[in-house]
Amino acid sequence: MEQQSIAVLKRLFEADELNETYINQLKSDERKGVQRLIERYERRKMKEKVLEDNFSRMSLYEQRNYANGCNYIAGMDEAGRGPLAGPVVAAAVILPRDFKLLGLNDSKQLNEQTREKYFTVIKNEAVSYGVSVIDNQKIDEINIYEATKLAMYDAVQQLDPAPDHILIDAVSLERLPCTSEAITKGDQESVSIAAASILAKVTRDHFMKELHEQYPAYGFSSNMGYGTKQHLNMLAEQGISPYHRKSFTPVRNAIS
Repeated sequence: MEQQSIAVLKRLFEADELNETYINQLKSDERKGVQRLIERYERRKMKEKVLEDNFSRMSLYEQRNYANGCNYIAGMDEAGRGPLAGPVVAAAVILPRDFKLLGLNDSKQLNEQTREKYFTVIKNEAVSYGVSVIDNQKIDEINIYEATKLAMYDAVQQLDPAPDHILIDAVSLERLPCTSEAITKGDQESVSIAAASILAKVTRDHFMKELHEQYPAYGFSSNMGYGTKQHLNMLAEQGISPYHRKSFTPVRNAIS
């Protein structure tokens, strides 16, 4: 067997241009650099297999509904029910049947850079998606639970084509245009819900970062409106902004 240089082998490994037979032969190569390349390759392959297996597991709800005759399956999720400031955002998305994005998961388990990357991929590749933003004034008017449902209904209505079936993270909704099912921890169980969770969270994060430019004291760019110690201290010192939810107890306490 002709001995390739380590530099050439490194390029071939990175390009995934070596078959398993040749890699097995390389295992007898005594050069430490070659053995390091093999170890790195095997770690990468193991990680890819974990991601593949997880994506397959998270596609089971979609595959079952395709098998039942559905063509357009939507995932739906929300972001921002708990914060003291800013809107609640809901997103609904229909992914193509052959959609594949290894690493897709609950948006809260991904770092910001990955969320931003996936946000762009999902928007570009989705069959259709809808995003609804309900502001803090409406939240105070009808309560956060009703505002969340309102956002979800609005997001679904934006979908074109209309879905045959909707997978929802934890919330049961009536008056939907098709069948639906609520899935506990759905953003970890369904690729469609995970995709919706990313659309909702990134959209809301962008809004809160813009809000930070107007009201930097509250730290919205880092806490996203949640009641961190620094945020609560600023409420006590400076009072509330026009974007705080007056119906939430810590905000109400800051007013009184």
